[in-house]
Amino acid sequence: MTDEIKSPASPPAPQAPLQSEAVVLAEARRRSRRSFIGLGLAGLAGLGGWRWLLSRPDDAGIPHPLRKVLDANSRLSSAYFKETRLAPEFARSRAQTPRENGDVGLDDEVDLDAWRLRVQGYGTTKTQEFTLADVKALPKIEMTTELKCIEGWSVVVHWAGARLSDFLARYPLATRSGRPADPLNPPADLAPYVGMLTPDEQYYVGLDIHSALHPQTLLCYEMNGAPLTSAHGAPLRLVTPLKYGIKHLKRIGTIAFADTRPKDYWAELGYDWDAGH
Repeated sequence: MTDEIKSPASPPAPQAPLQSEAVVLAEARRRSRRSFIGLGLAGLAGLGGWRWLLSRPDDAGIPHPLRKVLDANSRLSSAYFKETRLAPEFARSRAQTPRENGDVGLDDEVDLDAWRLRVQGYGTTKTQEFTLADVKALPKIEMTTELKCIEGWSVVVHWAGARLSDFLARYPLATRSGRPADPLNPPADLAPYVGMLTPDEQYYVGLDIHSALHPQTLLCYEMNGAPLTSAHGAPLRLVTPLKYGIKHLKRIGTIAFADTRPKDYWAELGYDWDAGH
């Protein structure tokens, strides 16, 4: 048996001498000044960048660099769009009442009995009028989807109404020839765009025809199991869940078809015309 030879313990490492309170406070002030200067320089750079942005020439209502970003978003949204791509659906129990955002076009009281949907056929100035009963005679479609606002909030809502594609199949007003607007086999003379206006023409939106014929684009007359209220677009509103809420026109008065992009209320104020997500 051998005895273990224990090595002598290492002496403790020398500790740095404690700094005086005056030294610590001086270092804290130095670091605070450096941080303040750094934040100030960053703020000045941001302010300079913002002033530069605002000094750029306007392009359709907003500075040109911002317009380029919106146009890029629009191209991406359009490229991503497919008739077979559906917005997610949710359990009906999750449905809530959305905010009453936006009252442009809703100032006047609506007489539900006298209300008529006016549709101007493609390639003509003539219009046809339809009652709410005409719309309700089409197959009733119900869906629970997310209403997304361009402000950043969203809410799940249960909608019910008639597909716009079913309406245009029953009343073939989107083609010059009078052929039904079949989204799976679109006629060669199908209108490329559709515009919608409130009865007082104060609010208006434009859609490309493929978005209009999407299977989830509804002429909606019920929300969460009850008829629409006036604030939510009674008696008939547009619901198109692959677009932000600025496209969901309340209280449709007129539908018209066009060869070029129809005017759009928020696009005229600088927003993306496509407004897809």
